Amino acid sequence: MNSRSLARALLASIALAASVLLAGCDTDQVSLANNAKANQPVSPKLVAAMGEKDMDLQSPILIRLFKQEAELEIWKQTRSGQFALLKTYPICRWSGDLGPKVREGDRQAPEGFYSISPSQMNPQSAYYLSFNTGFPNAFDKALGRTGSQLMVHGDCSSRGCYAMTDEQIAEIYSLGRESFFGGQKAFQFQAYPFRMTPVNMARHRNNPNMAFWKMIKEGYDHFEVTRQEPKVDFCEKKYVFDAAKAPDAKRDPVFDASAKCPAYVIPEDIASAVREKEQRDEAEYNKLVSKGTPVARMNTGIDGGMNKIFAAKIPEGSTGLSEGAEGTTLQMLAMSKAPGTIPGTVNPPKPNLDAVASAPQEEPVVAVSAPPTNTRVATAAAGEKSGFFSNLGRKMGLGTADTTATTPAPQATASVAPAPATSPTAASRLKAAVARFAPGHDKSKDKTAVAAKPAEPAKSSDSAKPAETKVAASRPALKPSVRDGAGEAAQMMGAAPVVSSNSFDSRFGAVK
Repeated sequence: MNSRSLARALLASIALAASVLLAGCDTDQVSLANNAKANQPVSPKLVAAMGEKDMDLQSPILIRLFKQEAELEIWKQTRSGQFALLKTYPICRWSGDLGPKVREGDRQAPEGFYSISPSQMNPQSAYYLSFNTGFPNAFDKALGRTGSQLMVHGDCSSRGCYAMTDEQIAEIYSLGRESFFGGQKAFQFQAYPFRMTPVNMARHRNNPNMAFWKMIKEGYDHFEVTRQEPKVDFCEKKYVFDAAKAPDAKRDPVFDASAKCPAYVIPEDIASAVREKEQRDEAEYNKLVSKGTPVARMNTGIDGGMNKIFAAKIPEGSTGLSEGAEGTTLQMLAMSKAPGTIPGTVNPPKPNLDAVASAPQEEPVVAVSAPPTNTRVATAAAGEKSGFFSNLGRKMGLGTADTTATTPAPQATASVAPAPATSPTAASRLKAAVARFAPGHDKSKDKTAVAAKPAEPAKSSDSAKPAETKVAASRPALKPSVRDGAGEAAQMMGAAPVVSSNSFDSRFGAVK
């Protein structure tokens, strides 16, 4: 009987262990680090920084993220119980516009307050490592917002996510993992359009998302004045921060995002500190508005942003909707070290082609300069081999070597014609290009057709990488030390040729 009981106990233990493994990250912390990528230790440099700031390796963390600044902050609890800033990471790429995610496929990266549990950590991510933001939360669902698998991940490629370099996400992942090993049940993820300062609120005062931004600013202010993770609840389709039981209540309030708010209070020490901050911010905001602080542009059609440190490292780099620090240019950052490996597939922010395609026909999409008859157009520089079209240009009197137009001619605009269903042949494009420069040709009848890059399909899933090539295959893989302007000859797949305005050869070479 004893041997049978022992056998049953052994089988029960095996079954329990198997069920724990099948349950995943919710019950088994080992699954947080089930491969070499997910098991990388926190760097000695970061551990030393924790010691200097009176933090323990496995103390709780909190993450704040800002789109406009393209920065992700890791805050960690000190031994005093308050949170302090441990490290700020530049964001390699985020997509969409400033504002919350509304529906599946809108390419928007979420904004708001989310809770990240061990089950949302993905050691098997197709994008090196990742964690799921938890969108939609109860507030999002109450408003009917849709979307899934919105991640913070590596690979520096985003279609509705926040993308870091692989080295960055490895470090961020390790900090989250250690906090879970230390007993934190979930860490808070706060995503904002920008730092919620009076100047930013004044600049975006006409944005239709302002009511939502003012609501989440309350949570921002709660954290700023307490340096504690704010308790987040939802009722009447709004956020509620640090709600507590009313003095005369017999039980804690029960919140439902779609239902009427229960009776609750906010502790007076927190409420008074938040009120004082809000009054200071409001006074500064009013002062800025009265001084005529310029309003930020809306509906620019730009797809997302990128931190300036990354934009400085890639060809045709642009920060998009993100902003660089004052007095800092991409050229100044070109020699600085990149925070991680930048993949050759990374694309800088670019105009939203869907928005361009849906623009009214009468509005010009691209303004082009029509070369006036008295403008001298430069041919290839001296020493370069003279081509057929260079000779043709000289015979037609369109310019000689090392000459440029000294006086800019008045700009003429032309509407972009819709791209044809099928790509024109090289011969037809060449014939059309030559015809435009033929004597007696009526340029007023010309229409500039630009073959736009097809819009990338909406992507919110982290299950697999997209199959399509993101850039021309001829572009070599970029290294962290790549300089600004390197790879200028590389061209985005499907993009219109970029041609020098003062080169006759290059005008026709682009349509070969």
